[in-house]
Amino acid sequence: MLDFSHNPWLVAASLAVALMAGFTGLSLTKGASTLPAGPRKTRVAMASVALGGGIWAMHFVAMLGLQLPILFYYDPLITLISALVAILIVGVALLVLHFLPRRALTISAAGLCVGLGIPVMHYIGMSGMRLCQPSYSVAAVMEAGLASVVLSMGAIWIAYGARTYRNILLGTLGFGFAVFAVHFVAMFGTDFSAVPGAAAAGPLISNATLALIVALIAFVICGAFLLSSVTLLPQAEARAQAPAPGAEAEMPAPEAEIRKIPYELDGRTFFIDSRQVAAIRAEGHYTVLYQDERKLFCPWSISEAEARLPRGQFVRAHRSYLVNPGHVTGFERKKDNGVVFFDARSALEKVPVSRSRLQDVRTALGLV
Repeated sequence: MLDFSHNPWLVAASLAVALMAGFTGLSLTKGASTLPAGPRKTRVAMASVALGGGIWAMHFVAMLGLQLPILFYYDPLITLISALVAILIVGVALLVLHFLPRRALTISAAGLCVGLGIPVMHYIGMSGMRLCQPSYSVAAVMEAGLASVVLSMGAIWIAYGARTYRNILLGTLGFGFAVFAVHFVAMFGTDFSAVPGAAAAGPLISNATLALIVALIAFVICGAFLLSSVTLLPQAEARAQAPAPGAEAEMPAPEAEIRKIPYELDGRTFFIDSRQVAAIRAEGHYTVLYQDERKLFCPWSISEAEARLPRGQFVRAHRSYLVNPGHVTGFERKKDNGVVFFDARSALEKVPVSRSRLQDVRTALGLV
């Protein structure tokens, strides 16, 4: 059996890849469940590539950081298969999360799917080692699998227990360290031996150089997905979407009696009376309408909705929320902000009121 160690710089790079992939995949899918089927499938596909490819890239970079006293490299075909397995398994988990009702069972099933997929991908990838033979016991495989399932389910529960930016950040940390930990749990249960009579010919580029190339590609893909599909700063987005000075005349006058709001469902566009909508929430370049127990995808931005709807019918409570005072059932004043409640709306129980909007909301509710 051969002694082995790891290049600490490549170990750190593999953790960075896992965190970047986790953040990208979880951010891409925020709000995806409210989208029509077509855009939702696109988001899920992109997130599967980012998240599944990131899992594989983390493991591959870490494996390339493996240091043995002999030359070794990886079979390209088997390595590709392991990457495709990771993307496929993550894709199945995301389909469960975004195309089925999100309950405890579906969240747990998605976590179990990812948890089982990570060690499957890892051991397939290790089977592609050339000039060197990995070996491991059934107990070691079961230990890695158990660790993967527990950690992956925990990360998925954190990220999908509530779809807030805070949960996404915490889920990113949980996911990144889960993938990272599973890799090294599996590695500590693995022994390596030289293949007798193997040729000394190796790859055209060193493992360290290949690891850096893979890490760079992973970061570029994740960055491109984020820049093209996710708005991370709602306040900046609202400023970007606000009409330019002198362009107000091109927008419909706020006083105009426009009472129909469009929403999309199953590839069709429908319209709802704005008086039936309790609140409107910004979701990237679009919005979500809350009506009783329903959440509806609206192609308007939050700024466009505020400009188009009749003046006084909705009030901006937060940079991401417009609320209909006629549906508000309660108000609570905090130290320097507040909360409005919608007790009769199970889809949306409460909305935060920012400090800068507190006076407007209180006025709309008749409290001043």
